[in-house]
Amino acid sequence: MLLNKFIDHTKLGPSVVEADIVKLCEEAKTYDFMSVCVNPNYVKLAKSLLKDTNVLVCTVVGFPSGAHTTEAKAFETQQAVLDGADEIDMVISVGNLKDRKYDAVLKDIQGVVKAASGKLVKVILETCLLTDEEKIKGCELSVQAKADFVKTSTGFSTGGATVHDIALMRKTVGPNYGVKASGGVRSYEDAIQMINAGATRIGASSGIKIVTHEQGEKSNDSNTSY
Repeated sequence: MLLNKFIDHTKLGPSVVEADIVKLCEEAKTYDFMSVCVNPNYVKLAKSLLKDTNVLVCTVVGFPSGAHTTEAKAFETQQAVLDGADEIDMVISVGNLKDRKYDAVLKDIQGVVKAASGKLVKVILETCLLTDEEKIKGCELSVQAKADFVKTSTGFSTGGATVHDIALMRKTVGPNYGVKASGGVRSYEDAIQMINAGATRIGASSGIKIVTHEQGEKSNDSNTSY
C-alpha cells in the first residue's frame, strides 16, 4: 500500500513562519503527498511553491474552535479559494451540534460548501468533544450538506483520531464518502490502523516518518532471503 497519497502533510498553529511552509512544500514535492494543509494566510505561498506539481493545497476554515458565524466561514472560504486553495477543512459548530440545533449546523456546512464553489470540503467534527450519538449526527449532517469528507479532529483540542471514531464515521457515511483521520496519527502503525478502520485520508505532521517507515519495510522485504 502506497501511503503517500493518503497524507495531507500538515503545518498549522500560530507560530508557523514562512520558512516552515517552504520546507513543508519541498517535503510534499519530494514525497508526493496528496496535499499540504496550511493556515489561510499561507495558501498563496503554498500554491506558488507547488505550481506544476500534483500536490494540492488544503487550508482550514473556522479553525480551531468552529465557533464562528457562518458568514465569516463563508467569507474565509471564498478568500481561500481565490488564493488558490484546492481543499477546505472547516470546523463544525460543536456547540450547536451539542445543543441539537441541527438546522444551524446544516446551514453552516452548506454555507461553506456553497462558498467553496466546487472545491472539496472536509468537515471537522472534533470527535473528542462529542458523544457517539453526536458524531453520527454530525456525519449525517455533513452528508446532507453535500460536503465531501468528515474529519475527526483539529489536533488542537483534548484528543485526536481513534480507531473507534473512524470505524463509526465510516459506518455512518457509507463506503464511498471521504473519512479523514487527523490528530495524533504519528506512526506507520497508526496510519495503517486508521486506514484499516475506514480512513481515506490522513492528516499528519509526521508524514515523512510514516512513509519512510513504509519504504523501509518494503526494502527489508525485498532483501529477505527464503
